[in-house]
Amino acid sequence: MASDIEMAKAAGEAVKEAGESVGMPQLDFGTYPNQIFWLVVTLVILFFLMKRIAIPRIAAILSERQGAIASDLEQAEEMRRKAVEAEQAYNQALADARAEANRIIAEAKAEIQKDVDAATARAEAEIAAKAAESEKRIAEIRAGAMEAVEQVARDAAVEIVELIMPSLADAKTIEKAVAARVKG
Repeated sequence: MASDIEMAKAAGEAVKEAGESVGMPQLDFGTYPNQIFWLVVTLVILFFLMKRIAIPRIAAILSERQGAIASDLEQAEEMRRKAVEAEQAYNQALADARAEANRIIAEAKAEIQKDVDAATARAEAEIAAKAAESEKRIAEIRAGAMEAVEQVARDAAVEIVELIMPSLADAKTIEKAVAARVKG
């Protein structure tokens, strides 16, 4: 161990004898021209690498992305146009369906009204026929009732007259009197 320490001391003394200061070489003004030269060389190499390799790749990627964006925008515009056309076709089909439904409803209403009118006409004809038949039967009943009333009135008058005044009981005279009274 002693030999390592002695060697370090000897190296330190040798540097001091050479007249160089110990410190960071970047801060030594004596190395600035050399550092500036290598800085310029490095920057020129980086410039040419960027110009020849990196920038063309970046430009290709940007143009590819721009193309993809333009293509996507065209596809989106085409899809939007198709959606508008589909919506118009849907609205037209809906309007046609509504018109067809209204036409079918109108036809059904007309047919139902025609059936109702025919049924009403048949019912009115049946009612009129039954009313006429009823009127005829009522007239027959009335005529029969009038004949029966006249007959009952004659018979009753004959019997009443025979009971009250048997001497005046002439059947023809009583029938004429009853007929005149019934007629009014």
